[in-house]
Amino acid sequence: MGSVSLGATRAGWSHTRAAWTMVLVALMWSSAGVVTRQLHVAQGFEVNFWRSFFTVLSLLVILPLWQGPGVFTRLPWRRRAFWLAGFCWAVMFTAFMVALTMTGVARVLITMAVAPLLTALLSRVVTGHRLPARTWAAIVVGGAGMAWMFAGQLGDQVAGREWLGSLVALGVPVAAAIQWTVAQRSQAQGEPIDLVPAVLLGAVISSAVTLPLAWPFQASAHDLSWLAFLGLAQLAIPCVLAVLVARVLPAAEVSLLGLLEVIFGIALVWLIAGEVPRPEVLAGGSLVIGALLGNELLGWRSVRRTAAPIGPA
Repeated sequence: MGSVSLGATRAGWSHTRAAWTMVLVALMWSSAGVVTRQLHVAQGFEVNFWRSFFTVLSLLVILPLWQGPGVFTRLPWRRRAFWLAGFCWAVMFTAFMVALTMTGVARVLITMAVAPLLTALLSRVVTGHRLPARTWAAIVVGGAGMAWMFAGQLGDQVAGREWLGSLVALGVPVAAAIQWTVAQRSQAQGEPIDLVPAVLLGAVISSAVTLPLAWPFQASAHDLSWLAFLGLAQLAIPCVLAVLVARVLPAAEVSLLGLLEVIFGIALVWLIAGEVPRPEVLAGGSLVIGALLGNELLGWRSVRRTAAPIGPA
């Protein structure tokens, strides 16, 4: 009954409802930074382990309700693309949470925001897809913004840890670019990857890899409650909603709305946790976000013009 009901819901979603749902998804994703700052004891790999573990538990309940009780028997265990996508999700989960414990939330989120540009570059290399001039311009401007942001760390007494945190955060957009390119190739070959089960696989891998590094556990009951929130409300639920949204909205519009995660995340940690972004992060980040927004808006307009019906002569 659950899977049938959800299927009917998907079919009846309007554009407006899907767009507002994606805004909610971005808000839920953005909660990681401010929640991490509420932890009292848990740090580093233990934070990552518990978030991934609670994501696994959540998806083990959500997937059968969404896709039926036989969902796990239908998973493409023998497909290399499925395992590669799961490994990429595991890298994203791990690099993101570890980076948050090493450097500022704003720097991590802005570093993650370059994923669409890295994906475009990797897709150009792997699939031969030609990039429009607007994307090349966005890559140049975005690269300048990243360089500005990182150059501001030179000479700082905490530069070593900040630099390392920034490098760890780069693992997120790199893995995301690989994952989306794998999904694109699979779609083109007529064997698309179901991204939500791949998220489950990634969470399992992340939990298994970080368990030895997280032991012995030190998280308090207070910390575990927040980490359970991250697993359910910051990853499992929004990932399922994002898949539903992607079936209604064009990819360019999903990417554009997804950039709200950066804005929401910086605002939340600034207002709630009092973590003020450094000046070079705001300046360089403005270039990055501006480049991404310009690229996505121009791409969205181009798609809408192409899809617009031609009136009578």
